[in-house]
Amino acid sequence: MEGKRERCSSQVELLRKIKEFTRAFVDDLSNGRSPVILIDRFRSYCTDFNSNCYCGSDLPCGKEVLTLSTESHVHRLDVMLRVLLIIQRLLQENKHSSKRDIYYMHPSVFLDQSAVDRALNEICVLMECSRHNLNVVSAGNGLVMGWIRFFEGDRIFDCISSPNTAYPVPVHVEEVKDIISVAHFILVVEKESVFQRLANDQFCNASRCIVLTGRGYPDVPTRRFLRLLVEHLHIPAFCLVDCDPYGFDILTTYRFGSMQMAYDTKYLRVPELRWLGAFPSDVGKFSVPKHCLLPLTAEDKRRIKAMLHRCYLQREVPEWRSELELMLQKGVKFEIEAFSVHTLSFLSETYLPSKIQGELKIMYAR
Repeated sequence: MEGKRERCSSQVELLRKIKEFTRAFVDDLSNGRSPVILIDRFRSYCTDFNSNCYCGSDLPCGKEVLTLSTESHVHRLDVMLRVLLIIQRLLQENKHSSKRDIYYMHPSVFLDQSAVDRALNEICVLMECSRHNLNVVSAGNGLVMGWIRFFEGDRIFDCISSPNTAYPVPVHVEEVKDIISVAHFILVVEKESVFQRLANDQFCNASRCIVLTGRGYPDVPTRRFLRLLVEHLHIPAFCLVDCDPYGFDILTTYRFGSMQMAYDTKYLRVPELRWLGAFPSDVGKFSVPKHCLLPLTAEDKRRIKAMLHRCYLQREVPEWRSELELMLQKGVKFEIEAFSVHTLSFLSETYLPSKIQGELKIMYAR
Protein backbone atom coordinates (compact mmCIF):
# COMPACT_ATOMS: atom_id res chain seq x y z
CA MET A 1 0.00 0.00 0.00
CA GLU A 2 1.30 3.44 -0.88
CA GLY A 3 0.02 6.98 -1.46
CA LYS A 4 -0.90 8.00 -5.00
CA ARG A 5 0.98 10.85 -6.65
CA GLU A 6 -2.08 13.09 -6.82
CA ARG A 7 -2.18 15.74 -4.13
CA CYS A 8 -5.24 15.46 -1.89
CA SER A 9 -6.81 18.54 -0.37
CA SER A 10 -10.60 18.09 -0.06
CA GLN A 11 -12.01 16.46 3.06
CA VAL A 12 -14.22 14.11 1.03
CA GLU A 13 -11.29 12.86 -1.03
CA LEU A 14 -9.08 12.53 2.05
CA LEU A 15 -11.71 10.54 3.94
CA ARG A 16 -12.07 8.25 0.93
CA LYS A 17 -8.32 7.61 0.85
CA ILE A 18 -8.21 6.94 4.59
CA LYS A 19 -11.07 4.45 4.24
CA GLU A 20 -9.33 2.67 1.34
CA PHE A 21 -6.05 2.50 3.24
CA THR A 22 -7.55 1.08 6.44
CA ARG A 23 -9.75 -1.37 4.51
CA ALA A 24 -6.74 -2.73 2.61
CA PHE A 25 -4.83 -3.05 5.90
CA VAL A 26 -7.67 -4.97 7.57
CA ASP A 27 -8.22 -7.16 4.50
CA ASP A 28 -4.58 -8.22 4.55
CA LEU A 29 -4.85 -9.18 8.22
CA SER A 30 -8.16 -11.02 7.67
CA ASN A 31 -6.61 -13.10 4.88
CA GLY A 32 -3.52 -13.99 6.90
CA ARG A 33 -1.21 -11.67 5.03
CA SER A 34 1.22 -9.25 6.66
CA PRO A 35 0.37 -5.72 5.43
CA VAL A 36 3.17 -4.01 3.56
CA ILE A 37 3.22 -0.19 3.77
CA LEU A 38 5.39 1.66 1.26
CA ILE A 39 6.27 5.19 2.34
CA ASP A 40 7.94 7.57 -0.11
CA ARG A 41 11.00 9.31 1.31
CA PHE A 42 11.80 12.94 0.54
CA ARG A 43 14.67 15.24 1.43
CA SER A 44 15.21 18.98 1.33
CA TYR A 45 18.93 18.54 0.70
CA CYS A 46 21.66 15.96 0.18
CA THR A 47 25.46 16.07 0.32
CA ASP A 48 26.18 15.02 -3.25
CA PHE A 49 27.29 18.05 -5.29
CA ASN A 50 27.88 16.05 -8.46
CA SER A 51 24.56 14.30 -9.09
CA ASN A 52 21.27 15.70 -10.37
CA CYS A 53 19.29 15.29 -7.16
CA TYR A 54 15.58 15.83 -6.59
CA CYS A 55 16.00 17.57 -3.25
CA GLY A 56 13.27 20.09 -2.49
CA SER A 57 10.98 18.75 -5.23
CA ASP A 58 7.84 16.64 -4.99
CA LEU A 59 9.76 13.64 -6.36
CA PRO A 60 10.69 10.96 -3.79
CA CYS A 61 14.29 9.88 -3.34
CA GLY A 62 13.36 6.35 -2.26
CA LYS A 63 10.89 4.27 -0.29
CA GLU A 64 10.71 2.77 3.18
CA VAL A 65 8.92 -0.54 3.69
CA LEU A 66 6.98 -1.10 6.91
CA THR A 67 5.73 -4.57 7.82
CA LEU A 68 4.39 -6.27 10.94
CA SER A 69 7.08 -8.92 10.53
CA THR A 70 9.69 -6.37 11.59
CA GLU A 71 9.55 -5.85 15.35
CA SER A 72 10.58 -2.19 15.29
CA HIS A 73 7.79 -1.42 12.81
CA VAL A 74 4.96 -2.85 14.92
CA HIS A 75 4.81 0.13 17.29
CA ARG A 76 5.13 2.63 14.42
CA LEU A 77 2.19 1.04 12.61
CA ASP A 78 0.15 0.93 15.82
CA VAL A 79 0.75 4.65 16.37
CA MET A 80 0.05 5.46 12.72
CA LEU A 81 -3.29 3.66 12.70
CA ARG A 82 -4.42 5.23 15.97
CA VAL A 83 -3.49 8.71 14.72
CA LEU A 84 -5.22 7.99 11.40
CA LEU A 85 -8.46 7.10 13.21
CA ILE A 86 -8.24 10.33 15.21
CA ILE A 87 -7.76 12.30 11.99
CA GLN A 88 -10.69 10.51 10.39
CA ARG A 89 -12.89 11.60 13.29
CA LEU A 90 -11.61 15.19 13.09
CA LEU A 91 -12.46 15.36 9.40
CA GLN A 92 -15.88 13.77 9.85
CA GLU A 93 -16.78 16.19 12.65
CA ASN A 94 -15.05 19.15 10.96
CA LYS A 95 -12.96 19.83 14.07
CA HIS A 96 -9.32 20.81 14.53
CA SER A 97 -6.71 19.52 16.94
CA SER A 98 -3.09 20.17 17.86
CA LYS A 99 -0.33 17.57 17.80
CA ARG A 100 -0.20 17.76 21.58
CA ASP A 101 -3.95 17.08 21.87
CA ILE A 102 -3.47 13.94 19.79
CA TYR A 103 -0.60 12.75 21.96
CA TYR A 104 -2.72 12.95 25.12
CA MET A 105 -5.45 10.79 23.60
CA HIS A 106 -3.20 7.70 23.94
CA PRO A 107 -0.09 8.74 25.91
CA SER A 108 0.60 5.22 27.20
CA VAL A 109 0.71 3.92 23.61
CA PHE A 110 2.43 6.85 21.91
CA LEU A 111 5.04 7.12 24.71
CA ASP A 112 6.53 10.30 23.24
CA GLN A 113 5.40 13.32 21.22
CA SER A 114 7.95 12.51 18.53
CA ALA A 115 6.08 9.28 17.74
CA VAL A 116 2.94 11.30 16.94
CA ASP A 117 4.95 13.82 14.89
CA ARG A 118 6.48 11.02 12.85
CA ALA A 119 3.10 9.36 12.29
CA LEU A 120 1.57 12.63 11.10
CA ASN A 121 4.38 13.14 8.59
CA GLU A 122 4.05 9.58 7.31
CA ILE A 123 0.27 9.94 7.00
CA CYS A 124 0.76 13.12 4.97
CA VAL A 125 3.06 11.21 2.62
CA LEU A 126 0.67 8.26 2.31
CA MET A 127 -2.38 10.46 1.76
CA GLU A 128 -0.51 12.97 -0.44
CA CYS A 129 -1.60 16.00 1.54
CA SER A 130 -0.30 18.74 3.82
CA ARG A 131 -0.67 18.65 7.59
CA HIS A 132 -3.35 21.34 7.69
CA ASN A 133 -5.48 19.14 5.39
CA LEU A 134 -5.63 16.66 8.29
CA ASN A 135 -7.19 19.37 10.50
CA VAL A 136 -4.07 19.23 12.66
CA VAL A 137 -2.87 22.76 13.42
CA SER A 138 -0.08 24.42 15.37
CA ALA A 139 -0.76 26.80 18.24
CA GLY A 140 1.11 29.46 16.28
CA ASN A 141 4.22 31.32 17.46
CA GLY A 142 4.73 33.84 14.70
CA LEU A 143 4.19 37.60 14.86
CA VAL A 144 3.60 40.14 12.09
CA MET A 145 3.41 43.93 11.88
CA GLY A 146 3.53 46.57 9.19
CA TRP A 147 1.69 47.86 6.15
CA ILE A 148 -0.78 45.05 5.57
CA ARG A 149 -4.42 44.22 6.17
CA PHE A 150 -6.08 40.83 5.62
CA PHE A 151 -8.82 38.50 6.80
CA GLU A 152 -8.51 35.02 8.30
CA GLY A 153 -12.03 33.78 7.71
CA ASP A 154 -14.21 36.49 9.30
CA ARG A 155 -11.43 37.88 11.52
CA ILE A 156 -9.68 41.03 10.34
CA PHE A 157 -5.97 41.74 10.91
CA ASP A 158 -5.73 45.50 10.42
CA CYS A 159 -1.99 45.97 10.86
CA ILE A 160 -2.03 49.10 8.67
CA SER A 161 -3.96 51.05 11.29
CA SER A 162 -1.02 50.61 13.69
CA PRO A 163 2.02 49.44 11.66
CA ASN A 164 4.33 48.97 14.65
CA THR A 165 1.92 46.82 16.67
CA ALA A 166 2.44 43.05 16.75
CA TYR A 167 -0.32 40.73 15.54
CA PRO A 168 -0.25 36.92 15.71
CA VAL A 169 0.42 35.11 12.46
CA PRO A 170 -2.83 33.40 11.38
CA VAL A 171 -2.97 29.69 12.12
CA HIS A 172 -5.43 28.81 9.35
CA VAL A 173 -3.41 30.27 6.50
CA GLU A 174 -5.67 28.60 3.91
CA GLU A 175 -8.45 30.92 5.14
CA VAL A 176 -6.43 34.13 4.62
CA LYS A 177 -8.06 36.39 2.02
CA ASP A 178 -8.48 39.99 0.87
CA ILE A 179 -4.82 40.88 1.41
CA ILE A 180 -4.14 44.61 1.03
CA SER A 181 -0.65 46.06 1.35
CA VAL A 182 1.38 49.09 0.31
CA ALA A 183 4.64 47.66 1.70
CA HIS A 184 7.87 47.96 -0.26
CA PHE A 185 9.40 44.77 1.13
CA ILE A 186 9.07 41.99 3.73
CA LEU A 187 11.65 41.54 6.48
CA VAL A 188 11.83 38.24 8.39
CA VAL A 189 13.73 38.42 11.68
CA GLU A 190 14.88 35.45 13.71
CA LYS A 191 13.96 36.59 17.21
CA GLU A 192 11.16 38.35 19.03
CA SER A 193 13.67 40.64 20.78
CA VAL A 194 14.78 42.04 17.41
CA PHE A 195 11.16 42.28 16.29
CA GLN A 196 10.38 44.38 19.39
CA ARG A 197 13.46 46.54 18.82
CA LEU A 198 12.18 47.39 15.34
CA ALA A 199 8.70 48.04 16.71
CA ASN A 200 10.08 50.43 19.34
CA ASP A 201 12.09 52.25 16.66
CA GLN A 202 8.99 52.63 14.45
CA PHE A 203 10.88 50.80 11.69
CA CYS A 204 7.75 49.94 9.70
CA ASN A 205 6.73 53.59 9.56
CA ALA A 206 10.16 54.70 8.36
CA SER A 207 10.61 51.90 5.82
CA ARG A 208 7.00 51.11 4.82
CA CYS A 209 7.44 47.38 5.14
CA ILE A 210 6.07 44.19 6.70
CA VAL A 211 8.08 42.55 9.50
CA LEU A 212 7.59 38.90 10.42
CA THR A 213 9.16 36.65 13.04
CA GLY A 214 8.80 32.96 13.86
CA ARG A 215 10.39 33.58 17.28
CA GLY A 216 13.21 31.11 16.61
CA TYR A 217 12.75 28.06 14.40
CA PRO A 218 9.57 28.90 12.46
CA ASP A 219 6.41 26.84 12.79
CA VAL A 220 4.40 25.74 9.78
CA PRO A 221 1.83 28.59 9.87
CA THR A 222 4.63 31.21 9.86
CA ARG A 223 6.35 29.56 6.90
CA ARG A 224 3.07 29.17 5.00
CA PHE A 225 2.09 32.77 5.72
CA LEU A 226 5.44 34.10 4.50
CA ARG A 227 5.13 32.08 1.30
CA LEU A 228 1.58 33.37 0.79
CA LEU A 229 2.69 37.01 1.21
CA VAL A 230 5.61 36.64 -1.20
CA GLU A 231 3.43 34.95 -3.82
CA HIS A 232 0.56 37.43 -3.44
CA LEU A 233 2.41 40.74 -3.05
CA HIS A 234 5.37 40.18 -5.40
CA ILE A 235 7.72 42.33 -3.31
CA PRO A 236 11.28 41.56 -2.12
CA ALA A 237 11.68 39.43 1.01
CA PHE A 238 14.75 39.59 3.25
CA CYS A 239 15.85 37.58 6.27
CA LEU A 240 17.88 38.77 9.28
CA VAL A 241 19.32 36.15 11.65
CA ASP A 242 22.11 35.87 14.21
CA CYS A 243 25.58 35.25 12.84
CA ASP A 244 25.81 31.71 14.16
CA PRO A 245 25.01 28.21 12.86
CA TYR A 246 21.56 28.20 14.48
CA GLY A 247 20.59 31.47 12.81
CA PHE A 248 21.84 30.12 9.49
CA ASP A 249 19.78 26.95 9.93
CA ILE A 250 16.67 29.05 10.58
CA LEU A 251 17.41 31.04 7.41
CA THR A 252 17.67 27.87 5.33
CA THR A 253 14.47 26.48 6.86
CA TYR A 254 12.57 29.49 5.53
CA ARG A 255 14.18 29.40 2.09
CA PHE A 256 14.74 25.69 1.41
CA GLY A 257 12.50 23.86 3.90
CA SER A 258 13.21 21.43 6.73
CA MET A 259 14.26 17.80 6.41
CA GLN A 260 11.48 16.68 8.77
CA MET A 261 8.79 18.02 6.43
CA ALA A 262 10.69 17.55 3.18
CA TYR A 263 7.59 15.95 1.61
CA ASP A 264 5.92 19.38 1.79
CA THR A 265 8.97 21.52 0.94
CA LYS A 266 7.48 22.53 -2.40
CA TYR A 267 4.62 24.22 -0.53
CA LEU A 268 6.58 25.69 2.39
CA ARG A 269 9.86 27.00 1.02
CA VAL A 270 10.38 30.61 -0.08
CA PRO A 271 13.05 30.53 -2.82
CA GLU A 272 12.77 34.32 -3.30
CA LEU A 273 14.04 34.98 0.25
CA ARG A 274 17.37 36.83 0.39
CA TRP A 275 19.83 36.69 3.31
CA LEU A 276 20.30 40.23 4.62
CA GLY A 277 22.61 39.39 7.54
CA ALA A 278 24.16 39.20 9.94
CA PHE A 279 27.26 38.10 8.01
CA PRO A 280 30.68 37.22 9.41
CA SER A 281 31.99 39.91 7.04
CA ASP A 282 29.81 42.49 8.84
CA VAL A 283 32.25 42.46 11.77
CA GLY A 284 34.70 44.67 9.87
CA LYS A 285 32.18 46.58 7.77
CA PHE A 286 30.13 47.73 10.75
CA SER A 287 32.91 47.84 13.37
CA VAL A 288 31.61 45.15 15.73
CA PRO A 289 34.13 45.23 18.63
CA LYS A 290 35.91 42.08 19.79
CA HIS A 291 34.16 42.02 23.15
CA CYS A 292 30.83 41.47 21.31
CA LEU A 293 32.15 38.36 19.56
CA LEU A 294 31.80 34.87 21.01
CA PRO A 295 34.03 31.89 20.17
CA LEU A 296 32.43 29.07 18.21
CA THR A 297 31.90 25.99 20.36
CA ALA A 298 32.89 22.49 19.23
CA GLU A 299 29.20 21.84 18.51
CA ASP A 300 28.98 25.06 16.46
CA LYS A 301 31.94 23.96 14.35
CA ARG A 302 30.46 20.50 13.86
CA ARG A 303 27.16 21.98 12.69
CA ILE A 304 28.85 24.41 10.29
CA LYS A 305 30.98 21.66 8.74
CA ALA A 306 27.86 19.54 8.23
CA MET A 307 25.88 22.43 6.70
CA LEU A 308 28.69 23.23 4.26
CA HIS A 309 27.96 19.91 2.53
CA ARG A 310 24.31 20.73 1.76
CA CYS A 311 23.70 20.57 -1.99
CA TYR A 312 21.74 23.82 -2.27
CA LEU A 313 24.65 25.87 -0.90
CA GLN A 314 26.82 24.72 -3.77
CA ARG A 315 24.19 24.95 -6.49
CA GLU A 316 21.89 27.83 -5.60
CA VAL A 317 23.60 30.17 -3.13
CA PRO A 318 27.40 29.69 -3.25
CA GLU A 319 27.81 33.18 -1.73
CA TRP A 320 26.04 31.90 1.42
CA ARG A 321 28.51 29.04 1.56
CA SER A 322 31.39 31.51 1.40
CA GLU A 323 30.03 33.42 4.41
CA LEU A 324 29.60 30.16 6.32
CA GLU A 325 33.19 29.20 5.52
CA LEU A 326 34.31 32.63 6.75
CA MET A 327 32.45 32.07 10.03
CA LEU A 328 34.31 28.80 10.51
CA GLN A 329 37.63 30.38 9.52
CA LYS A 330 37.25 33.31 11.95
CA GLY A 331 36.00 31.00 14.69
CA VAL A 332 33.58 33.57 16.12
CA LYS A 333 29.85 34.32 16.15
CA PHE A 334 27.69 37.22 17.27
CA GLU A 335 24.05 38.13 17.84
CA ILE A 336 22.10 40.78 15.94
CA GLU A 337 21.85 42.76 19.18
CA ALA A 338 25.63 43.28 19.07
CA PHE A 339 25.02 46.24 16.74
CA SER A 340 23.48 48.06 19.72
CA VAL A 341 27.03 48.63 20.95
CA HIS A 342 27.03 51.72 18.71
CA THR A 343 23.57 53.12 19.54
CA LEU A 344 20.33 51.45 20.56
CA SER A 345 18.76 52.27 17.18
CA PHE A 346 21.83 51.46 15.05
CA LEU A 347 20.12 48.35 13.69
CA SER A 348 17.01 50.13 12.42
CA GLU A 349 18.57 53.47 11.47
CA THR A 350 21.92 52.44 9.97
CA TYR A 351 22.50 48.71 9.48
CA LEU A 352 19.16 47.66 7.94
CA PRO A 353 18.72 50.68 5.61
CA SER A 354 22.27 50.20 4.34
CA LYS A 355 21.79 46.46 3.80
CA ILE A 356 18.38 46.76 2.16
CA GLN A 357 19.51 49.52 -0.17
CA GLY A 358 22.48 47.40 -1.22
CA GLU A 359 20.31 44.34 -1.90
CA LEU A 360 17.76 46.33 -3.89
CA LYS A 361 20.53 47.78 -6.09
CA ILE A 362 21.76 44.25 -6.83
CA MET A 363 18.23 43.02 -7.58
CA TYR A 364 17.31 45.89 -9.91
CA ALA A 365 20.67 45.78 -11.69
CA ARG A 366 19.94 42.26 -12.94
